[in-house]
Amino acid sequence: MLLSDILQISLSIFWNPHVDIPLAKAPVVSLGSPYGSFRGFNAGNLTKFLGMPFAHAERFEVPKAPRLLSGVLNATDFGPACPQQATTPNPAVVLQTYPVISEDCLTLDVFKPAMASSKSKLPVFVWFYGGGWQIGNSRDTDVSPLVERSIEVHEPIIIVVPNYRLNAFGFLGGREVNKAGVSNLGLRDQISALAWVKRHISAFGGDSGRVVIGGQSAGAVSASMLLLHNKQDSSALFRGAFMQSGVQFKSPSTFAEEQSTFNNLVVANHCDTSRDTLGCLRHVPFNSLMATIDKTPDFLSYRSVALVWHPHVDGDVLMEDAMVSVSKRHYAKMPIMTGSCDDEGTLFALAQRNITNNVEFLQYIQSNYLPAVSLSVMEEVRALYPDNPSQGSPFNTGFSNQLTPEFKRLAAFQGDMLLTGPRRFFLEHASATQNAWSWLDMRGKKVAALGNVSLGAFHGIDFPLWFLLNNTTETIAADALLNFINTLNPNHPAKSSTTKPAIFWPMWRKPSSAGKSSLLTFSDFGVVNITADDFRVGAIGFMNDLLMGEAVREVQY
Repeated sequence: MLLSDILQISLSIFWNPHVDIPLAKAPVVSLGSPYGSFRGFNAGNLTKFLGMPFAHAERFEVPKAPRLLSGVLNATDFGPACPQQATTPNPAVVLQTYPVISEDCLTLDVFKPAMASSKSKLPVFVWFYGGGWQIGNSRDTDVSPLVERSIEVHEPIIIVVPNYRLNAFGFLGGREVNKAGVSNLGLRDQISALAWVKRHISAFGGDSGRVVIGGQSAGAVSASMLLLHNKQDSSALFRGAFMQSGVQFKSPSTFAEEQSTFNNLVVANHCDTSRDTLGCLRHVPFNSLMATIDKTPDFLSYRSVALVWHPHVDGDVLMEDAMVSVSKRHYAKMPIMTGSCDDEGTLFALAQRNITNNVEFLQYIQSNYLPAVSLSVMEEVRALYPDNPSQGSPFNTGFSNQLTPEFKRLAAFQGDMLLTGPRRFFLEHASATQNAWSWLDMRGKKVAALGNVSLGAFHGIDFPLWFLLNNTTETIAADALLNFINTLNPNHPAKSSTTKPAIFWPMWRKPSSAGKSSLLTFSDFGVVNITADDFRVGAIGFMNDLLMGEAVREVQY
């Protein structure tokens, strides 16, 4: 596997321009006014409708019904990507580029079996792309192989992939934003897309009462946020959730920091003398506003996953810090699947290669992630994440893969803090209130990425497993997902299915509970088994307790 292949997997880049030729009698759906009529195209045993507007929104405004669409419009190419934040150049990372960028970007794509009619009532999977709420587009992940597999095993599904706004356009915070009721616009876009699905998916052969949502990375966290109790009643629009490398986590920034980000954007765009600073930002020329957004830190920068743009508490879409909501069990009680990769943090530690000793490591962690903690807490961090490469990530690789002296240590801490710890925290609560399954991908430890250094089972490496990408022939994960979309249980195929699960996947339980082993684990050389979710219990437990305490103390909105 080439380096570019490896890191393209991590960043959800699985798109190839379609070369399918529409048939003479192309399929047409009529959705009524103002949603329009669309002509899709057939591609083998699939029918695709691409780039259909599901909503319209002016800058820093909530999504509304699309502008009136007249006639039959071609839905044969992807819609424009929402504005993308520039990322810090890194020779190890290859990012997708998009042919068209526009603020008018709220479109979605539907992938369905060609044989499906308006009477088929097929289950629906709505997929939210990742990209750190900074970059991403509906074309990033090729979902066609999963739909094709669903047809092959007689568990047909429909997949819907919407765009949603990103960076400042989708996740600007601050007092002015909350007061205007335009907070968390990216999440509001996702809710609007789900409302479109509820209203219109039957025209494509889908069942609006059998919708499962899912996502990877920021898309997975977004899906998990929609599970939380909120004034939008978002969880009424779906019945299950699949979260790949991401669940609810403590807000990366305080309200004061969000306000500071808003103020800085106002000043940078010469809106500080305006009585209506938000209104002023709405009228800044696009290129000027984008240039100031591009100057904010991104997830490939030295600041890494101390994110600037992210869902934030607003008392509406997000009622309180997500960790607090989880601890109070203020979330929808429905079946879930959530999992992570063993080395989630290696990709995000690439930008801190100038950190080379214990003092610099502790200074970075405290200044970037834990500015309010005491020296005794930092001493605990030092002990739980020791200056010993054999304990770092990629895990279980001994003293190998030391890109720099502190690389494996930084990777271990950041992966646990952002992704692995929150997964376990959520499961510790959700496993008591609903059916929940979890997995761990440990593959890639033998694949060299940077010279002779492996990034291990890095963030996003499990895409081929779930979506059958890169000519993947192993179907255990994909079939489990298809079962879940159909029956809300990865072990139970639909009655029409021609397959049986290759392995029984127990519901997640704490390692101390009866039936300790419940983690579906993918290891190198094609090994798949059930293991206990009991690694780094002390470190992850400490981290979750620490972040939970910080979340409780911070002002919510």
